[in-house]
Amino acid sequence: MKNKLSFYKYQGAGNDFILIDDRTVQFDENRTELVGRLCDRRFGIGADGLMLLREKSGFDFEMIYFNADGKVGSMCGNGGRCIARFSDDIGFTAKPGLRFLAADGPHEAELKNGIVRLKMSDVSEIETGDGFYFLDTGSPHYVKYVSGLDELDVFGEGRKIRYSDRFAATGTNVNFIEPFNGGIKIRTYERGVENETLACGTGVTAAALTAALKGIATSAENCRVKARGGDLNVTFRSAGKNQFTDIWLEGPAEFVYKGEISI
Repeated sequence: MKNKLSFYKYQGAGNDFILIDDRTVQFDENRTELVGRLCDRRFGIGADGLMLLREKSGFDFEMIYFNADGKVGSMCGNGGRCIARFSDDIGFTAKPGLRFLAADGPHEAELKNGIVRLKMSDVSEIETGDGFYFLDTGSPHYVKYVSGLDELDVFGEGRKIRYSDRFAATGTNVNFIEPFNGGIKIRTYERGVENETLACGTGVTAAALTAALKGIATSAENCRVKARGGDLNVTFRSAGKNQFTDIWLEGPAEFVYKGEISI
């Protein structure tokens, strides 16, 4: 007889996730095949990733994130915003501000009027290459500025970079950026999903910081970012050459539905 797994579905700017309340630590983190099947859009629930919410001493909770391929992932910005909303919705941490542990360390989150603000890790180094930037915002990101973003083959071009000699072993996320009046537009190829997603929080953050370096951010300490799944905003403070602190990613994070599936 198969077991039943209760789950919740959330999305942040079209970046969608399976959320599991695992405070009793019942979910086996080593079941890569199961996570991949649950995230599959034809044979499972369908999502860009899966997250476990667990209790953690010294924090409001711990976020354990899996990519859609079933492997444990690095930090996910929109996932962090969604799990903060989830924690509040189930009454586990029903308060406007909270602190949780993720793969890249502690994070703070603030909830107000449907908007979730997530404090991201400081960035201490940004590589500037020939036509690209490379930085880590909790996950590694390659950022390239282009023209004709709407028509770009993001899957094909992103895959070339992700599987290039430099990145093939561990992978990287690839972001294509185009300025518009008031901010930047972004499309992202995500490793672990191995496809374009409607939004990527750590990618949006990376893009906003490079826009600040180029002098095309919305303002000196703010950048509006338009992803295919919705608008997000990033605030930050410059801390010297190619360094940023007090970085916050903000935007909507919404409950979609609750369900149960046989595993």
